[in-house]
Amino acid sequence: MRIGTVAILVFATTMSVQAKDAPAYEKGVLIQMESSSCGYAEKDGKTIAGEIFGTDGQHKNTKVVMCQEYVLQTERVTYRIRPKDDKHPVLLPVGETAQFRIHKDKLLLRVPEADGKEREYSVLSMTPRSDVAVASKPSARGEIR
Repeated sequence: MRIGTVAILVFATTMSVQAKDAPAYEKGVLIQMESSSCGYAEKDGKTIAGEIFGTDGQHKNTKVVMCQEYVLQTERVTYRIRPKDDKHPVLLPVGETAQFRIHKDKLLLRVPEADGKEREYSVLSMTPRSDVAVASKPSARGEIR
């Protein structure tokens, strides 16, 4: 009975250790950052006392909210990404190598030269690189480079 229990415990611990593999990261270079409009922030001039007494004006303070968009270039694809955390976005160093992985519907990016933390980004667009696609195709005569 003891041997069976020990064997089950050893089997369970080895399976739990093997099930958790380290995530595989792809590499890319952050080549550009742009600020783009991603909405509006409105603030009313109304107060509770003004609503009761009818003294508040009807003006609104409207500001354009700017978001950062980055261009991440890999060997074969160019990604345009935007941080998911709009309230506290972190500025990334342009020109540095970044590591990323795609998990479900988000891109998880980390820059080892900065702080190395993994942050969530949403992918706005993906474009295949045309300069790499032309160079990797074999020539018309069937030569392999």
